[in-house]
Amino acid sequence: MITVTKDGTVLPPPAHSMWRRSSLPEIIETASERRTIPVWVEAHETDGTSFTDLFPAQPQHHEERAESKPRHAAPDPQLAEIRAEGLIPGEDIAFAPVTGHIDAAKDGTVRALLDPTEYPNVREVVLVGRVSGTLAVRRLG
Repeated sequence: MITVTKDGTVLPPPAHSMWRRSSLPEIIETASERRTIPVWVEAHETDGTSFTDLFPAQPQHHEERAESKPRHAAPDPQLAEIRAEGLIPGEDIAFAPVTGHIDAAKDGTVRALLDPTEYPNVREVVLVGRVSGTLAVRRLG
């Protein structure tokens, strides 16, 4: 049996059950409101070891977006390009605000695109190489 908290509050398991290690996918789905928001997971084992991971929100399917947004043509996004070096070729790169993951190119560089209309108040982003540990902070604009 494990205890799950979300923002410091205990997250109860489904009725007539308990959370187990094998429940992790269901816990993430529940805590992230069906993957509509990103969730930071910290697992603390009884032996003192721990791990952390960030599970980004999943984009809604086109049909779900169409129902929740008015049906008018959106302007073409003006994307901001973010570049970094020192990454391992092909490694998974997290960037914050974490809207997804991208892979580093064969030469260890990365090119991320961000739509400023989705994040109007964002002035800088963080790129993190998940294997190399390379950290890059870049200003937008």
